[in-house]
Amino acid sequence: MAARAPTPTQEDAFAREHGLTLDEICERLYQRHRERMEVKKPRTAVVNLARVLPATLRLSEQQGFHEMSMRDLSRASGVSLGALYSYIRDKDTLLELMLDVVSDAVERVLVTVPEEVRADPRAHLRWIIHRHIQLTEALPAWFRFAYLEAKGFGPSARKRARQEELATERLIHEALESGVRQGVFRRMDIDMTAALIKPLLQEWYLKRWKYRQRDVSPEAYTDAVMNLLEGSLLADERPDSATRAKKARARASTK
Repeated sequence: MAARAPTPTQEDAFAREHGLTLDEICERLYQRHRERMEVKKPRTAVVNLARVLPATLRLSEQQGFHEMSMRDLSRASGVSLGALYSYIRDKDTLLELMLDVVSDAVERVLVTVPEEVRADPRAHLRWIIHRHIQLTEALPAWFRFAYLEAKGFGPSARKRARQEELATERLIHEALESGVRQGVFRRMDIDMTAALIKPLLQEWYLKRWKYRQRDVSPEAYTDAVMNLLEGSLLADERPDSATRAKKARARASTK
């Protein structure tokens, strides 16, 4: 009896919509870095990169990227050591490719905000949060890699990882700033608030097991984060105590 094909998930659909399937990721990597690779047949390169990159993620989660050797990677991926070196000169090059995937995914999914969404600060903030959660749900191992391995990166890669985190904060900052300017959000330290929101997004992919255990969907997590944020961010339309007292005195004087 033939094995039944796995049912496509929302994450699969999201990945296809945004060009984030493994083959598409590897195709773009090859096109961007082909001058540095000795293999000149695109299809061969894509097939082998599609074996090497997931093996890198598995080994990183099992033993850590910096403890992994190229020989370990050759065995785990089934790509001979000689062939592996024809794609990737060393682990620094491999690290650059891995971070390139994360940077490209953020660029493809988060940067271009629909104008009708941007016009409404609450919708804009929700859009960023939900899209970030959808993105990391589609590529969880990539984002865990970029976060958990960053402490052991060399200066250049560590700087790049930090710049990527700050880039996401700037997207949040833009939505908050627009909300404050329009009077939708109260006045606040926008830089600090954006910095504090970012860990709520990281929590989703770093502690995914916890929310899976509780049967929390990406949409439910988005709702929970937005409810938490709006409780503290929305401008208070109720009159303050001084205004209430003034109105009370005015009412009393007319009696």
